[in-house]
Amino acid sequence: MRPVDPADLAEFDLAASVVDEESEALRILRGVKRIEIQSRRLVQNLFAGEYHSAFKGQGIEFSGVREYVPGDDIRLIDRNVSARMQHPFVKIFEESRELSVVFLVDQSGSTRFGTRGRTRAEVAAELVAVLAFSAVSNNDKVGCLLFTDTAEKWIPARKGRRHVLRVVREVLFRRPEGRGTSITTALETAFRLCKRRSLVFILSDFFDQGYERALALSARRHEVVPLVLVDPSERDLPNVGLIELQDLETGERRLVDTSDADVRRAADLAARQWTEVELPRRMRDAGVTPLFLPMDGDLMAPLHRYFRGKARSRRRTG
Repeated sequence: MRPVDPADLAEFDLAASVVDEESEALRILRGVKRIEIQSRRLVQNLFAGEYHSAFKGQGIEFSGVREYVPGDDIRLIDRNVSARMQHPFVKIFEESRELSVVFLVDQSGSTRFGTRGRTRAEVAAELVAVLAFSAVSNNDKVGCLLFTDTAEKWIPARKGRRHVLRVVREVLFRRPEGRGTSITTALETAFRLCKRRSLVFILSDFFDQGYERALALSARRHEVVPLVLVDPSERDLPNVGLIELQDLETGERRLVDTSDADVRRAADLAARQWTEVELPRRMRDAGVTPLFLPMDGDLMAPLHRYFRGKARSRRRTG
């Protein structure tokens, strides 16, 4: 038998690596396509109109002139055009619809957790897809910042379906380097990079501390919408006996006796205190309103209510 040539082994390893890379690429393409198909109907039938009604553009811009009619504001008379035409003309202004929509997506260790067949990361990708396709259907730009305890990847805001697919791919399949969470770092990075007023969605479980000041500062410049992804097992600890739980961000492990009713009751109380009292208080102090999205329920219903409320508020204020 001929001795194995190291060069043959190297060639074999290279071929295997190419196959693995092609398989990974195919998996990513299938995942992104699945997300796009799932979000398309929601965007076309439900969200696009609500999105357009809910969010204002960047301001008012000049769109043309027309002849003056009695009752027009004389301050809008265009003197140059009126002089040329020997008749008064007034300027016409329209709202600029273009927005920059920016997603701050938590990719810390806890986002890899999920008990209803989907992780927080997968749910976040679906939400980003629906909202991003709604944005580009209204000719808005979409950007994204992926973060853990550091700002890991910034995707500048651009228009178009291909760009949205790239954003969804990164949210769904990028492997983060860190495991912890720093919402402060994400907000400060976005504040530095987004010079114009933007619509900022933060997708996270918000298991973090000390971000209230950064959140308040961001809310003064941007329209900030925290999307809180809530897993039911964090609220209702199942009775499955003695189990070992691991903190996906710190790696810490501990044994918990879930058959103990007092243990389950304490877990439920702590979860409700967090979602119903502590987190809303933090958000209220920062001047923003969180949307709690249950991973075991209808994710879109809270967004519908929010959009409709924004649209009504906008109509009242003119």
